[in-house]
Amino acid sequence: MLPVSAIILAGGKATRMGGVDKGLVTLQNKPFVQHVINRLSPQVDEILVNANREIAQYRLFGFPVFEDEYADFIGPLAGFSLGLQLCKHEYLLTTPCDSPLIPHHLASRLMQSLIANDADIAIAKSGGFTHPVFCLMKKSLLSSLKNFIAHGGRKVSIWQKSHIYTEVLFDDCDNAFVNVNTFEELHTLALQLSHD
Repeated sequence: MLPVSAIILAGGKATRMGGVDKGLVTLQNKPFVQHVINRLSPQVDEILVNANREIAQYRLFGFPVFEDEYADFIGPLAGFSLGLQLCKHEYLLTTPCDSPLIPHHLASRLMQSLIANDADIAIAKSGGFTHPVFCLMKKSLLSSLKNFIAHGGRKVSIWQKSHIYTEVLFDDCDNAFVNVNTFEELHTLALQLSHD
């Protein structure tokens, strides 16, 4: 597989969890971001972290941590932009920090589809839903993204659809893209994992 950089998106405000830093919330005695790192590490050649709070704590995981360059919490596209600017490789994988069950073959399947379809972006899809923040994109999209943001664009899927994109089915990966937005969801997931 071609070399891939990844950026873990941990810069959100987590308003539905009372503003806690979601990447540092624990599941099975490990912070979410550690679960994501453990799953990503064998798949990619470089990991970056986008965080806007608790920077020192995120640095303890051993990867470079970068804050948004945009002042007003513009959402995941801020992390996309950072990743495209800073990544060493020609392909960037993005994933949120609050999805501890990401597939072990996320990068390879997205890459296969991206190349097979001669696309700029490959986006994960499961259960009839697309997951725009789980995607693989070409580094060459940076100027397009910066232009989109500069003109007020904030919605990930609108920007993605302005390029040649492909959706990649992961229906065989039950719960792979579960993200935890409330403490109730955290409790449910912990219970589920304890029975697996």
